[in-house]
Amino acid sequence: MDHLVASLADGLLLGFVYGLAAMGLTLIFGVMDVINLAHGPLIALGMFGLLLFAGANGLGLHPYVALMLVAIVGLIFGVIIYYIAVRRVLDAPHLSSLLATFSINMMIIGVGTAVFTTSPQNVEFSLGSLQLGSVTLLGTRLVAALIALFVTAMLYLFLYRTPPGKAIRAVANNRAAAELMGIPSDQTLALSFGIGAMLAMLSGGLIATFFSFSILSGSVYELKSFVIVVLGGLGNPTGALLGGLILGALEGIVPTFMPVSWVPVIEFVLFVVILLVRPSGLLGER
Repeated sequence: MDHLVASLADGLLLGFVYGLAAMGLTLIFGVMDVINLAHGPLIALGMFGLLLFAGANGLGLHPYVALMLVAIVGLIFGVIIYYIAVRRVLDAPHLSSLLATFSINMMIIGVGTAVFTTSPQNVEFSLGSLQLGSVTLLGTRLVAALIALFVTAMLYLFLYRTPPGKAIRAVANNRAAAELMGIPSDQTLALSFGIGAMLAMLSGGLIATFFSFSILSGSVYELKSFVIVVLGGLGNPTGALLGGLILGALEGIVPTFMPVSWVPVIEFVLFVVILLVRPSGLLGER
């Protein structure tokens, strides 16, 4: 039982970070109805951004200071991707936007492989651990979960309490009506894509504080993000956090009863079940 509780606690801490990663994917879909297939490489870029800014061979900044730079780079890079690849296909069939973002996916992986190779990398960083009874919590995972919660709260306040956030919600609800009210939809959509990319890269930077990674690592977290957004409901950032916690709990509990290789199988069985039983997700509208 002690092992089960410890594994569950560890999984839930990871779940907060997974939820943060999925928020970037679900925000872009909810605002512009685009499935971003470049989501995984953006997560990987966040990992390498932390390595470049905080690694021993990089700028040598404190990892949590470097995370702020990663977030800024992610926002700018997301806006650039929007104007280069996404803007032109917004009103085209869904296959066009899929191919556009998949092209960005392949370009990032290709350039990243040429520059960084596919060898595993890691950021040497530790915050020790916190002992709560029989449960030991790694400091880096605990802080990552707290940062993910803080960013989620800031995203909520931004979307519901600021003019740009309200503009994003208006454009997501009805782009034509928002334009008639004087909201610049093009800049608003660019900001939305930038925020989605920022969240993806920020989650990648947090993951890099406690896991090794390569330029191909993002694909694993991209798949997890798709499972999470289906669990929580497409276009629902709050649902993404709930979905992340569910997935993290599964990853913590399942290995205590069966080999760890069964974890992705269980995750995708859950993915299919949710699609069949409640396609709108747990927090989506029926």
